[in-house]
Amino acid sequence: TDAEVSTRKKTFAEVQTEQLDQAERTVLIKCPSRLNEKKLLQYLSSHGNVKSHFFFENRGISALIEFSDKSSIASLQDAVGIPSASEHHVVPFKSRLFTFTLKNPVTEHVEGTPLHLSPQCHIPVKDLIEKLCLADSISSQMYILLNEYQLTEENIKLRFLACSLVQDFARAYFPDSTVKPFGSSVNTFGKLGSDVDMFLDFRDTGKRATKMKKGPFEMEYQMKRLPSERLATQRILSVIGDCLDNFGPGCVNVQKILNARCPLVKFAHQPTGFQCDLSVSNSIAVRSSELLYIYGCLDSRVRALVFTIRCWARVHGLTNSAPGTWITNFSLTMMVMFFLQRRSPPIIPTLDQLKELADEKDKHIIGGYDCSFVSDLRKIKPTKNTETLDVLLGEFFEYFGNFDFRKNSINLRKGKEVNKPESSPLYIWNPFEQDLNISKNVNQPQLEKFVAMARESAWILQKEDKTQQIINKEPWGLAALLIPVGKSNSSKMKNRMKGIGSETIRSLLDSLKLNNANSQQKAVGK
Repeated sequence: TDAEVSTRKKTFAEVQTEQLDQAERTVLIKCPSRLNEKKLLQYLSSHGNVKSHFFFENRGISALIEFSDKSSIASLQDAVGIPSASEHHVVPFKSRLFTFTLKNPVTEHVEGTPLHLSPQCHIPVKDLIEKLCLADSISSQMYILLNEYQLTEENIKLRFLACSLVQDFARAYFPDSTVKPFGSSVNTFGKLGSDVDMFLDFRDTGKRATKMKKGPFEMEYQMKRLPSERLATQRILSVIGDCLDNFGPGCVNVQKILNARCPLVKFAHQPTGFQCDLSVSNSIAVRSSELLYIYGCLDSRVRALVFTIRCWARVHGLTNSAPGTWITNFSLTMMVMFFLQRRSPPIIPTLDQLKELADEKDKHIIGGYDCSFVSDLRKIKPTKNTETLDVLLGEFFEYFGNFDFRKNSINLRKGKEVNKPESSPLYIWNPFEQDLNISKNVNQPQLEKFVAMARESAWILQKEDKTQQIINKEPWGLAALLIPVGKSNSSKMKNRMKGIGSETIRSLLDSLKLNNANSQQKAVGK
């Protein structure tokens, strides 16, 4: 749709600013169980124009209400009372979280249509597989998966609201600080149900420098000095963590993890239902979020392929939400990006190409690393590549099933396989901190498991007889790849493989590749 295209073309910063601004005009209401939507909106409108709203299920029904004007919130807050403390004493912090109950619940008769609830989590894989079987091509299967898993507009509003509510606490100490989401909440690759990564930012937006030039004096604040930036970060997070723990409505399980490489506070935010990680601004992480945002906006195949590969990896235990020696979602996403840079013609540009297009305002040097790349999507030429997702999915498994991980590393700056600088099993260059390997945690057995799964998946897609499988009501295409090992025909597969040496398997795969190349030749010739 046109609306979709126009929202797609905004720069990362524009989208962020817009969403942060919306969040500051938003409140969250825990609603009575028998609710008349019209009555609620009618009442709220007495405080000012309601610009948008939606309902969602979170231990009862909640409503997110966005006003057109921030002053409406103050007006509403004036009308709201403090809970009567009978058995509990309350911490009198007045936030933008309210509970509404009906004064006369018995007499209120609920008329009107039932509420439409916005889903805040995705469907289980087994339900997804059923939906996929009804599609007519692998490509449409991949778009179905994308639609089921991607963040909705409503869910994104809720994420920004969670940040905005934490910001209210931070501003009690640091009045011009901001709290912003980064990572999957904003990079277009977030899935419903994922955590919210947020950071506390103290940077004044460029207005300081210009003001300071005036007048005869060099002027600066007297501030507490500490031996290191890390110590300052730890102290600030420690206090804000305590603050959320002691005073934050609905902030539970607050854990301060201050000795990590990147100190953070973890907590569950019950009113929005999110698990949150709060850290102090990490400019490089923000640049990574923006880079992925650009790749995600350039071509619809990018997100469809990433969501598919991540779902596939999760089903087969190649990724895991707990930290360990598994491949992370970030590494996997970078592998997909690299694969798309390697297509002929490329589907997305390399980071060096994006840097070439950067102008003055796009220049970012962070800690000595050049993190510059173009932010205006219109300056990037669309790809001439017309490969379907059906082709790309099979080719992704082929490519990494046969990648020389012993010798080569994955470099998104150059979009080339480069010799590994050191002997980690999987080496993916950090796009900005060029001396770091983002997949340093991955061990040899995990990498081998990934390669074996990629080969098996390539094999399943090649040998498949779609028509026959549809007639037999068997899962086909992507659905067949999402059935965990041990659940289906994989036992047949195991029997077939019994007693076959790895050499035989390799020659078998090679012959399959030849056949596949021939059949593609035929398909092109048609």
